[in-house]
Amino acid sequence: MTTAKQIVAELKTLGNESYKKTLLKHGAKEPFFGVKIEDLKKIQKRIKKDYELALELYDTGISDAMYLAGLIADEEQMTKKDLQKWIEGASWNMISEYTVPWVAAESPHGRELALKWIDSKEEKIAAAGWSTLGSLVSIKPDEELDLAELKRLLARVEKTIHSERNCVRGTMNAFVIAVGCAIAPLSDLAMTTAKRIGEVSVDMGDTACQVPFAPAYIDKVKKRGTIGKKRKTARC
Repeated sequence: MTTAKQIVAELKTLGNESYKKTLLKHGAKEPFFGVKIEDLKKIQKRIKKDYELALELYDTGISDAMYLAGLIADEEQMTKKDLQKWIEGASWNMISEYTVPWVAAESPHGRELALKWIDSKEEKIAAAGWSTLGSLVSIKPDEELDLAELKRLLARVEKTIHSERNCVRGTMNAFVIAVGCAIAPLSDLAMTTAKRIGEVSVDMGDTACQVPFAPAYIDKVKKRGTIGKKRKTARC
């Protein structure tokens, strides 16, 4: 049986100094080794899903282990308490805006937690809520989504995005893109919302990253003919 201690020892050997420096520029917090995603995915392929191991790896507080925990988490076994603990313990935005929302969206608690999180006074938790909503619309069939609720959320984004906190602006923008690309009946409304919002400013630190311009992104997907196409999984 593979233990968290064994995995952490393995991750230590896979650390890459150059990649670690890149992640530091993106806001990564110590402790972490700088393991590339492709190497984490090799471990994921070997382990597949392991609920207990995922919880143990996340509890190490080591960023690489926390990301891997998200990849191997058994979403059906994850409780609301587990996911709340994970978002509160997220060390930086790669974990709070990707890892935790991905698992939350695939769990039975995604919508409930997302709606709770977007009202949080804590920036990373509010941002995680919008990320979770974006993942939900990308993987759930339209008939499993509350389209009226999503319309209200689009209106909320349009009204508040430019006065929101930095990370929240970024995930709100991504949510508009997700709705525009993944839900055909709401694509035109999302495009209209995106145009009204216009450019969204997010401080990405010392990186070359740019905030996607939502109207252009949705239009690109429309021209490709894949509006409404769902993803098999939120995790990547």
